[in-house]
Amino acid sequence: MSGATSMPSAARSRRGFLAAGGALGLGALLAACGDDEGGKTSGKGGGAWSFKDDRGRTAKASGTPKRIVAYVGAAAALHDFGIECTGVFGPTKQPNGKPDVQAANLPVDKLTSLGNAHGQFNVEKYAALEPDLLVTNMIIAPALWYVPDDSAKKIESLAPTVGIRTGKTTLTTSIQRYAALAESLGADLKAEKVTKAKARFEAAAESVRQAAKARRGLKVLAVSATPDLLYAGFAEDFFDLRYYASLGVDFVTPRKRDKGGYWESASWESLDRYDADLIIVDRRTGNLQPDQLKKSKPTWRDLPAVKAGQVIPWQNEAPPSHAGYAPLIEQLATALQDAKKVRA
Repeated sequence: MSGATSMPSAARSRRGFLAAGGALGLGALLAACGDDEGGKTSGKGGGAWSFKDDRGRTAKASGTPKRIVAYVGAAAALHDFGIECTGVFGPTKQPNGKPDVQAANLPVDKLTSLGNAHGQFNVEKYAALEPDLLVTNMIIAPALWYVPDDSAKKIESLAPTVGIRTGKTTLTTSIQRYAALAESLGADLKAEKVTKAKARFEAAAESVRQAAKARRGLKVLAVSATPDLLYAGFAEDFFDLRYYASLGVDFVTPRKRDKGGYWESASWESLDRYDADLIIVDRRTGNLQPDQLKKSKPTWRDLPAVKAGQVIPWQNEAPPSHAGYAPLIEQLATALQDAKKVRA
């Protein structure tokens, strides 16, 4: 499947493809950062450019790509490393015209959107941009996230493509891969903006490590909510949660994965199966948020963590960059520091 909606309110047949930035290790790919080694070859000097992506495919161009089109999260990651895109696809603007949460710091009004939702990739508009390169995430490799199956061959014929794994890997791996791609495209990874973001990320991660140690035994549940069902996430499947777990965060493990993985769906009448002290709630557009849940779902209101006010947003498809995740990790650290055990 070359793309699927990342919205939990979508058909359940596509639910298994959610991730956010969804924690297949990529250690070999991380170590490989040159020509035939699986990383990148920069065309900075005016020569040929190539980059080996996480499908093991090498994208090539006669010079460094300039007209880049990317999935919104990929574009935001590249932006954070200093590379700007020409066009984007995926959740970029809300119906009211404001930037979608997944657009992060992108200057969305300056970018050409090829479609805001799954299946809306406008191939004609893409061709008109005369793209040099397409970049997107891969939740389940080798599928290119938000590239529709029915037009994938046409899209891939128009320009080289790069897929970076963001599902069933770890956050730092994905960030390093986007950094390597950005550097190959001309980014200066020693720029002050980039190094400050990395330092902030590392400090935030240490804060989480210390908070998790101090709150040993605290159980965290990651969920996505729809009017009909609650979806509980398996931490090992999401790249951010897998990373947080490596820092010591103790996640609730649901009983059984739905078809496709990532989640266990549960009726609103069966929430007592999840025993958690802190709940993180998917904040992507289309999902019910904590204030809506408190108003409409009595069983949600009855959860000990909810009663204690120990609920925070979870942006599970933030840009895979240090700048994209540093504030989110800081938020988690604070929540862990402030949380108390409330389970029966």
